[in-house]
Amino acid sequence: MIDDYGTSRSQERSFGLKALEERLAYELQLLERPARSWVPETNSAEDHVLDVAVIGAGLCGLTALAALLFTGMNNVRAFDKAPAGQEGPWITSARMETLRTRKELAGPALGIPSLTFRAWYEAQFGGQAFEAMQLIPREMWMEYMVWYRRVLTLPVSNDQALENLAIRHDGLLELDFGGETGSQRVLARRVILATGLDGLGAPRLPDVAATVPARFIRHSGDVFDISTLRGKRVAVVGAGASAMDNAASALEAGAASVDLFIRRQDIPRVEKFGGVAGLGMTHGFIGLPDEDRWTFMTEAERTQIPPPRHSVLRVSRHKNAFFHLGSPINALTQTNDAVEICTPKGRYTVDIIIFATGFDVNFAQRPEFTALQDRVLLWRDVYQPPAHNRNEALGIYPYLGPSFEFLPKPDLSAAEAETISHIYCFAYPAVPSHGKITSGIPSVSHGAERLAEGIARSLFVEDRYRHLETFMGHDVSEIIGDEWLDADENQEQETANG
Repeated sequence: MIDDYGTSRSQERSFGLKALEERLAYELQLLERPARSWVPETNSAEDHVLDVAVIGAGLCGLTALAALLFTGMNNVRAFDKAPAGQEGPWITSARMETLRTRKELAGPALGIPSLTFRAWYEAQFGGQAFEAMQLIPREMWMEYMVWYRRVLTLPVSNDQALENLAIRHDGLLELDFGGETGSQRVLARRVILATGLDGLGAPRLPDVAATVPARFIRHSGDVFDISTLRGKRVAVVGAGASAMDNAASALEAGAASVDLFIRRQDIPRVEKFGGVAGLGMTHGFIGLPDEDRWTFMTEAERTQIPPPRHSVLRVSRHKNAFFHLGSPINALTQTNDAVEICTPKGRYTVDIIIFATGFDVNFAQRPEFTALQDRVLLWRDVYQPPAHNRNEALGIYPYLGPSFEFLPKPDLSAAEAETISHIYCFAYPAVPSHGKITSGIPSVSHGAERLAEGIARSLFVEDRYRHLETFMGHDVSEIIGDEWLDADENQEQETANG
């Protein structure tokens, strides 16, 4: 559409975004971001050595990468298995209409006003449009993340899937990647695993899912064409947000029916962490005793996070959606080209089952992380809860240090233990150790800054002798000697001149 001035709406958006980018550049200049590089170069006869390699270029990966650069570590790079513009779940496996978090949150902006989603949106659509928007459309968030990467010129290699992470005798970490663009080996001093919800494992499926052929089974985290569910009888197992999103997407794609099977007698209604949300929890959770952190997490697991109200309504507005409460899956039986589901309340025949049952932490399911298996501390290694508060699933999460670093098991050699601590988990499995700082948008900047500061401290300490040598050898004079006159010499000179 062309207005009275002959300017199209797309041109207006372009002009607004250009002005924002100029303002952002100025704000970064005022804050001296990125900071001046300070890490000494590490040499290897074999290859270039990165100071930090980031595995994953989704929300956590990009925010971590930006925080590293802002802290003066510029010999860094992120690697992602997805093509550019498809990192993370936003336009692949996610099926919600909008984000679940408040639109006002600063998210990955790292304290820079012009880097926020709100600034990006208002530059293109105006403040009134932002006020009118209820929640951020999912696809639009992906557009923002693409812009975030571009405007900060973040170094990312796409189509690079990590195939192996190896611990070397020289203290370096060796990464092998493969992808459509070819394979490569990368050496790094530090590695950040920013690999999302399934960062250290795989989608969780109950044992009963294996009793029927795999063609009948999907997981809510899988990438699949939702349009293939048109005309199908679909079952969704679970009561969380992803269960509702998948059920609604199936219905909107034309599914003949969707049955939701929920083992609980009621859908979860209270978000327990919502009662303590704030910067106190963000900064304070890591300082709690293990007993308290465990209590927070087990209670959250017991009560579960409720789905958003609008997500449930998105399902229930369809007449062919059926909610089955108190209906755990007892058995699955193939019947011709369908599956019969048996629950305590009856039997139901469906064509496809989508399990929205979360993700496991299990190094054995991730061959690229073989080097971590049996080498890093898990919560079950450190804390033994009382009988009434046991939780086996929580016990297999990594027990991380204050900067998200893995902690070595005590039977490792000193060298191997030190190298293990140079690998960081900036993904969902960090939540039991650090709280909900890596579980989504709200606190990701605070987490990335904590991570970057910890890595900066680690690298500086490791390089301390080189820094001390530089310090001792620094002889650039600030004062050249003509800035003052010695009072006694001046007086003697005046006396001699009479």
